[in-house]
Amino acid sequence: MASNAPRSREQVLVLYTELAPYVLACLNALVERANVDIHLVRWPVNAEAPFELAFDPHITVYDRRSLTTEALLALADRIAPRLVLASGWVDKSYLKVCQRMRSNGATTVMTFDTAWRGGLKQWLSSGMGRFWIPATYSHAWATGERQSRYAEMLGFAPDRIRSGFYAADTGSFVQAYASASAARKVRYPHRFICVARYIETKGQQQLCDAFAALCDEGRAGDWELHLMGVGDRFDAVRNSRSGKHPRIVHRGFVQAKDMPEMLAASGASVVPSTYEPWGVVVQEHACMGLPLLLSDAVGAAERFLRKGENGTSHKAGDVPDISVSLATIVASSDVELVAMGARSAALGAAWTPQHWAEVAEDLLQQRP
Repeated sequence: MASNAPRSREQVLVLYTELAPYVLACLNALVERANVDIHLVRWPVNAEAPFELAFDPHITVYDRRSLTTEALLALADRIAPRLVLASGWVDKSYLKVCQRMRSNGATTVMTFDTAWRGGLKQWLSSGMGRFWIPATYSHAWATGERQSRYAEMLGFAPDRIRSGFYAADTGSFVQAYASASAARKVRYPHRFICVARYIETKGQQQLCDAFAALCDEGRAGDWELHLMGVGDRFDAVRNSRSGKHPRIVHRGFVQAKDMPEMLAASGASVVPSTYEPWGVVVQEHACMGLPLLLSDAVGAAERFLRKGENGTSHKAGDVPDISVSLATIVASSDVELVAMGARSAALGAAWTPQHWAEVAEDLLQQRP
């Protein structure tokens, strides 16, 4: 006889750094799929990206700043989680929690986006990791292929590694793409869009230099460049010679809920980063049906860029090469751009928070 008693909920502990809306979408999807309670310890939202976040009632949030190592350990002991997801290896208190929970029989998962590059520091880290990781983490959940390679170098067995840790909050973008696609077929918006914090590694200055030069040479057609975000380099880039170009617009910070509308009015996405282990923004813009112009430092290109089909790539930090990528889009017909956008949309929509939740549920059921 089936019982009418409510099924007990598994407890999941998430030890995170800075939270973004797409992470919350994945956690909400896990609550819905796996009947779990999530206890989320997170560092405060970055002042440069003050996202508004709405949490599911089954997600309890804790401020990392208010918890000592002893308090974190006590919290974990009280929760007795079946699954622990922890951000990398930066927070030493998080590592101590994972060590204790692993010894208590929980599945402990190291999540990270650092790509394997093969430098001396990474070789040293991989050698040292084989001594402390087995007692700390049972599994690794990486973002892509180069990150999974790093997990192998750290000593994780292939069957203990999962990929696809980052998933965009695809729902709103996919929904907005339908109307945006119809509008673009009538009048394609000749606007490049770049969304990123204004810091040195995001490459806004090089992008402005490349686009301004293209305009001054008469090779930019009627295209504009719009940049969104704030950060340490905002004023420096905005007030630079190229940053002040009349066809370059610096829009500042935009809330996630307003982003689909902004992207619908855009015609191509540019991510010129000189360092970008992954880049969830790439998937968001792909879902909105935008052709992609990515530097070769952008990790997400492996999943969302097919050169010649939905965009192209350029050498990171190389202004002339960025100009070549921009000129390629300018020279494309609107019909070609619409087709490229459709390919982007298909690639972007193929990995969702629901798929992320499937992987998390599988990890919940694994033996540590």
